[in-house]
Amino acid sequence: MSEFPWTARLRDIVDFPKPGIVFKDITPLLADGEAFGAAIEAMSAPWRGQRVDAVLGIESRGFILGAAMAQALGCGFVPVRKPGKLPAHTLRQEYALEYGTDCIEVHADALPAGARVVIVDDVLATGGTLLAALSLARQLRVEVLGAAVLIELPALGARARWPEAVPLVATLAY
Repeated sequence: MSEFPWTARLRDIVDFPKPGIVFKDITPLLADGEAFGAAIEAMSAPWRGQRVDAVLGIESRGFILGAAMAQALGCGFVPVRKPGKLPAHTLRQEYALEYGTDCIEVHADALPAGARVVIVDDVLATGGTLLAALSLARQLRVEVLGAAVLIELPALGARARWPEAVPLVATLAY
């Protein structure tokens, strides 16, 4: 399937969270220290050698991957959360996803203007969540070096909605 031996640690869960959705479950990958480390290294590789000030990780699996990437890249981590979870003043962005609508928030003072960031999530499906995070980053007036996802589902067409000027790196495509 891929050049990455840890792909065997990923699994599909049919009809989750609702009928018709095939959920890409990364929890077996996270439970295997060697496989998890290899996946983080693969996701971090495109950003090595660049000055990255912070990784913006999208709730919830993007927290896990993003925090690990921040550690690997030697930079900070900024959580992008669901509404009502952050204690200080926030910026908010609504978005559509493959099975409904939602919104995400980030602290309005999370980073200084001009900070260099990478946005991270686990799966790129329809792209709504990642585009919402990009909108929040732009509201923060930070420089978005690009976005990284562990898995892309190309059949759902999200890449076509992503701005060409912002690199989007998917480690795996299904």
